[in-house]
Amino acid sequence: MKKQIPVISSFPVGNELPQQFSQFFIGQAYLAPLTSNADLNCPVSNVTFEPGCRNNWHSHTGGQLLICVGGRGYYQEKGKPARQLMAGDVVEIAHNVVHWHGAAPDSWFSHLAIATNPQTNVNSWLDPVDDAQYKQATSK
Repeated sequence: MKKQIPVISSFPVGNELPQQFSQFFIGQAYLAPLTSNADLNCPVSNVTFEPGCRNNWHSHTGGQLLICVGGRGYYQEKGKPARQLMAGDVVEIAHNVVHWHGAAPDSWFSHLAIATNPQTNVNSWLDPVDDAQYKQATSK
């Protein structure tokens, strides 16, 4: 039986994350690349998270932009309180800032992920955001 994925934005949901990325997520997320012209040097993808899904703590050597397009989610930098995200919110993530992002416990969530400085941008994946950390971050 195919899972019903709600329509929460105008962007495509895409496919389940490939193993190279899903190993760094708790829960199921979907990836829809939106750009394909490498000459533009601006990779953009829609990432959709099922309720409760989040990625591990991680950083990007070149930074990242998140443009929230549907549902409700959270973003947290290491050592700071989590920020609730709604459609229209923009998150500017400076290079090498350790953070995580994902859906609220009771809501699907989608954001456009834009890799800044893609020619040198490398992800460093760290520890999972465990259930206790996630509950504390999303209960405020």
